[in-house]
Amino acid sequence: MYDTLLAAPGMNQSIKISLTISRKTALLLNQLIERGLMETGQGELSGIMAALPKENFQEMEVIGMDLLRKADLTELSEKLKTINQR
Repeated sequence: MYDTLLAAPGMNQSIKISLTISRKTALLLNQLIERGLMETGQGELSGIMAALPKENFQEMEVIGMDLLRKADLTELSEKLKTINQR
């Protein structure tokens, strides 16, 4: 079912999204994206995640990094990762 939905005309068409969010939300959204991407490398995916090509996961990673860059939170995010690894 998801394969059919993702193959529908226009699904690969680029769109522009204008978004105004707080830095806190940008940091949270980036961490949610990173957690989702970590799950893709840990085994069997289900639902729409299983139907997505690898390029979509790479695009999500770029979006997450772009969120941090635009919010000027890249360095803070890296420090938080270091602290969480201890």
